Amino acid sequence: MVAIMLACASKSIKLLGVTTVAGNQEGHKTFENALRVLTLINRGDIPVARGADKPLLRDLIIAPEIHGSSGLDGAELPLPGVEPWPGHALDLLEKLILESPEKVTLVPTGPLTNIALLFLKNPAIKERIEQIVLMGGAALDSNFTPAAEFNIFVDPEAADVVFSAGLPLTMVGLDVTNKAVMTFSEIEELARLGGPVSSVAAPLLEFFAQANKDVFGIEGAPIHDALAVASVIDPSLLKAGHHHVAIETQGTHTRGRTVVDLYNITGEEPNVAVALEVNTPAFIAMLRRAFITLDEAVQGKG
Repeated sequence: MVAIMLACASKSIKLLGVTTVAGNQEGHKTFENALRVLTLINRGDIPVARGADKPLLRDLIIAPEIHGSSGLDGAELPLPGVEPWPGHALDLLEKLILESPEKVTLVPTGPLTNIALLFLKNPAIKERIEQIVLMGGAALDSNFTPAAEFNIFVDPEAADVVFSAGLPLTMVGLDVTNKAVMTFSEIEELARLGGPVSSVAAPLLEFFAQANKDVFGIEGAPIHDALAVASVIDPSLLKAGHHHVAIETQGTHTRGRTVVDLYNITGEEPNVAVALEVNTPAFIAMLRRAFITLDEAVQGKG
């Protein structure tokens, strides 16, 4: 939700479309949530298409203990008031990528099923993609098993396809997103803005912050997905090292592990820019400006 809002608020990037995938909740819920978010911020001009409802080869695993039964618990979102794109996410991705006069950047913030399916269906489309900046994985951290981050764990085979695609890829993983925390006091400051968007986002972030405190001991809401968008807007927010990353698909205890060769032990050519440091104050300031921008835009249309 915050990632979509930040992309819409920025003047530095153009959001061409949104595709959804089953991940933290079932596919029909994540799809409806995207429609509700765009309805809230009056951006019915952005096409939204529903994608894969399950991983490539595995049963779906969701995370209601973190995101609630709706996938966006805490937020009082309006009913969808924008029309969804009539086709599948793969078709929308192909259309937007091939029709763009410039190469596009993909910012996946869930399991990588849609992107993997796209590359398997149309390998040549990779020539029209500038880069992939994804939220997922970690060099040193984890959040779903002792070895794995949730998005990669849910569909490791899809991640393997994407990480092996040969495209410029930045992994905005838990090493930085768990540090990109909006504190409880910063969430209270957001609530005090009292605008039509900030007043919806603040309760969501409060719910998410409490879940993270209860489960992980994090004192606030780590804004995972939006950090990937923010790093496209301002790459200086992150410091990354170039390393070889492989995806573990078979391990009994390590399924979904992003195996980052930090010390080049294997001698393999680096294939991923792995984000390792983040300027959290600058990121939180960017988010605050985005919420103010969206508040003003919605109020102006009201």
